[in-house]
Amino acid sequence: MQAALTPSPDAVPPAETSTEEVAVHPANEPLPQPELPAAPATVNNGMDGYLRLQRRILLSTVCATALAVPLTALWFDLPTAFSLLVGALAGLLYLRLLARSVTRFGVETKGVGKAQLLVPVVLVVAAARLPVLEILPAVLGFLLYKPALIVQAVLDT
Repeated sequence: MQAALTPSPDAVPPAETSTEEVAVHPANEPLPQPELPAAPATVNNGMDGYLRLQRRILLSTVCATALAVPLTALWFDLPTAFSLLVGALAGLLYLRLLARSVTRFGVETKGVGKAQLLVPVVLVVAAARLPVLEILPAVLGFLLYKPALIVQAVLDT
């Protein structure tokens, strides 16, 4: 028990305060706080605006898909609407991969990644091989992100 009460040799003794230091700062005034460096969240290099734009584009693409698929099912048949839906989902995946690649550009990598280019290739190959998918509606569904981009460009101006 005696060993627990003895201070360790590494312990730092408390700093002594002189009466002069206390006299300079009256009790009713707060002590001056050291200045902290600016928080890194305030320096965002425009990433907040980019992330908001990215979310708006993805949301407008989802809205375009939600509008186009039922209309296609009404005017055409269900396999055509299904192909359009698969293409639209591939377009959303493409946009997401592209956005992630652009976000990393300059920070982690020197160039934009090429993984997103596999999405349309796999979509066309799958539509050509699978009898349940039609190529033209799948490709048009993939391109549904283009009207969303145009709408966002018009709204931002």
